[in-house]
Amino acid sequence: MILFLRLIGLLNVAVWFGAGIFFTLGVAPAFFSSEMRTLLGEQNYPVFSGRLAMIVVSRYFVLHYWCGAIALIHQLAERFYLGKALNRLSFGLLIGICCLSLVGGLWLQPSLKRLHGIKYGRDALYSRSQREQAAKAFKVWHGVESSMNLLVLAGLGFYLWRMANPGNGPRFVPAGKFRRVNSEVDKPFGSSKL
Repeated sequence: MILFLRLIGLLNVAVWFGAGIFFTLGVAPAFFSSEMRTLLGEQNYPVFSGRLAMIVVSRYFVLHYWCGAIALIHQLAERFYLGKALNRLSFGLLIGICCLSLVGGLWLQPSLKRLHGIKYGRDALYSRSQREQAAKAFKVWHGVESSMNLLVLAGLGFYLWRMANPGNGPRFVPAGKFRRVNSEVDKPFGSSKL
């Protein structure tokens, strides 16, 4: 059971980290590639590439929520099943990653969707100044979201390393751990006959 619990935790973090790397380096850039521009056409490209990316990003955050929940349950299961104390660094890092994921998915993503709608909305609904303000705000908040994603990926990489290399064992073995069993040596001081 111990090995199974450890395997579940390690696989979860590996999938979480791998999906983050794949999304950041493979999937997200595809929406803003020249192939996507050709497929959608010059007039539709700015509007639809962003909207399509937002749909996929919302699913990306759902993956974060599930993997984060599994990782938290795994930490608590190790705590209660194995009787291990929670490692403060690993648990704090996990909480930080989950909080950044929640902020990104539940607050930043809806704000970016709203700003994108204003930036590319119908002419009758929004004035030119509103569009310009929305474009500036979108650029800033998109940069914040990208920075948060890189922080999460760095945190996940470190957390994966911590899961793969647990450091819960003693660093040094005490000298009394390996004692030679010898009746002469093990006698209390002063009890040997000379």
